[in-house]
Amino acid sequence: MSTAANPDTGDGFDAPTPAEAYANAPDLRREMRTVMELGAIRDGRRDGVVTGPPPSDAVVADRVYLLRRAALMDRMAVEDPGPGARGAAVRAAFELAQFDHQHPAMTAGRYGPMAIEFDPSQRPYVRQEYAAWTAAGQPDA
Repeated sequence: MSTAANPDTGDGFDAPTPAEAYANAPDLRREMRTVMELGAIRDGRRDGVVTGPPPSDAVVADRVYLLRRAALMDRMAVEDPGPGARGAAVRAAFELAQFDHQHPAMTAGRYGPMAIEFDPSQRPYVRQEYAAWTAAGQPDA
């Protein structure tokens, strides 16, 4: 008997569960501030005050922003699984997956961003990539 795929819990996916992927993530408020700051820097609205060294180039900076934003939205959807939060998490996960599809050398997980493993949601893909990113020593902010 197979487990039904559930993006909220991670059941049925070969990816870390939310608890595993985000075990060492900054608390939600702190991460929200960081993601907002990264977004402002990305959009050219601020020079930025995010702690830690800045990413070395624009493509890396875009990926860090998209990954952290997708992880934040996923965490918020796990905390409050209403349709608005889920929709925001799915959109952010899709944007990360699209970016990673165009930049495959930046991915770190076992499955690529368009893998059938993550159908119908790319939220488990976000968890896979966030877990790999934190295992590499990120984030410090």
